[in-house]
Amino acid sequence: MTTLFAFIGAIALLVIFHEFGHYWVARRCGVKVLRFSVGFGNVVFSKRFAHSTTEWVISAIPLGGYVKMLDEREGEVAPHELEYAFNRKPVLQRMAIVAAGPLANFLLAIVLYWVLFVHGVPGLKPMLGDVPSGSPAALAQLQSGDMILSINGETMPSWQELRWRLLEQGLQRGAVRIDTVNAQGEPRSHQLDMSAIQAKDLDGDLLEKLGLRLYQPAIPPVIGKLAERSVAQQAGLQPGDRILRADGTPVQGWAAVVDIVRSHPGQAVRLDIQRGEMTLPVTLVPQPTDESGKLVGKIGAAPQVDEAAWQSMFVEVSYGPLQAMQQALRKTWETSLVSLKMMAKMLLGEVSVKNLSGPITIADYAGQSAAMGVVAYLGFLALISISLGVLNLLPIPLLDGGHLLYYVAELVKGSPVSDQAWELGQKIGIALLGTLMVFAIYNDISRLILG
Repeated sequence: MTTLFAFIGAIALLVIFHEFGHYWVARRCGVKVLRFSVGFGNVVFSKRFAHSTTEWVISAIPLGGYVKMLDEREGEVAPHELEYAFNRKPVLQRMAIVAAGPLANFLLAIVLYWVLFVHGVPGLKPMLGDVPSGSPAALAQLQSGDMILSINGETMPSWQELRWRLLEQGLQRGAVRIDTVNAQGEPRSHQLDMSAIQAKDLDGDLLEKLGLRLYQPAIPPVIGKLAERSVAQQAGLQPGDRILRADGTPVQGWAAVVDIVRSHPGQAVRLDIQRGEMTLPVTLVPQPTDESGKLVGKIGAAPQVDEAAWQSMFVEVSYGPLQAMQQALRKTWETSLVSLKMMAKMLLGEVSVKNLSGPITIADYAGQSAAMGVVAYLGFLALISISLGVLNLLPIPLLDGGHLLYYVAELVKGSPVSDQAWELGQKIGIALLGTLMVFAIYNDISRLILG
């Protein structure tokens, strides 16, 4: 239910802002608006206010909306109302009305980001963990414990911002300058070569490919919690037990225990544990569990975690009102550019179409972000609002960008595009959007089935 309500709420908000952009500018230009609809299909609710010519509607299919204006191309217009018809307005006014929808989405994203930056956005400190040998990060002489200060001179306040910046740089496949300070407080500068990045790397964990791993406080091999009726509980393990050896191999951290347990699904594993002053042997058989087609072992035990050490890794990024507005404008602009670059690379075959997401994935992310809290949900809304604005500005017939393309042609040739061209464009637009939707829904179903 959280996912359902979060998804419907997100779609309703984004559609209302988008369509209100069209509505508001249309009214400023003297165009008569007949209907403002949230959703498509059959009308579920309708309201007309006193002294208003607009019918406000909620329709059955909540995946969009529309503003219906007085237009001679869509029906007969009385002679005394011709001056209020959309098609009778100057081409620049028509362009402003069409562009107002996507611009309203960008404005919504700016406002949401401003609120987030003023309130404060939680994140993780951009500190490096183990750097795999031979990786681009290792070749750049980055080391575990390095705190990343900036990329190409731009301050990196959090790991999330670092990930976003490197994704943007990965699209260009160039070298980036990374400024760090090591554990001894010594500043250093590094050149990270990203020329070897391939399209498939952008689809997966780009930072892992570069050898950039987030630092995580050491987790000792001490049991903190046991799941009820789990393998570990039934074998007699207790919270506070320290695992000394697993299958005869000494273990220094919890990760080593996990590796051994996962690699022995359905096979006996001997653990030597320290309980107080005693050392006890415990033999258990990890439960075989399918994980994305791979069989791994699990015992239902969680480690004892030093909460203070983990809390020290968190940081809250916030700004004053003026600087927050600058950051909101920058974030909206950069996200829009990255979205356009990704779309262009999909068309060129340089990035997989698996990056396309449909309504099922969007609903899933809406539910996940809502469950994480208001800050995460507002960030999700801002990102989706930008995506909606960018998508609608693409020069595809049926979309706002397609209409703008027709009006630009009208400006150049001095007369409206012919009805035949409009009809052909509509057919092309339906085919393109239909193809995109098929790919997006296919990707959604693949993610559900294959994880």
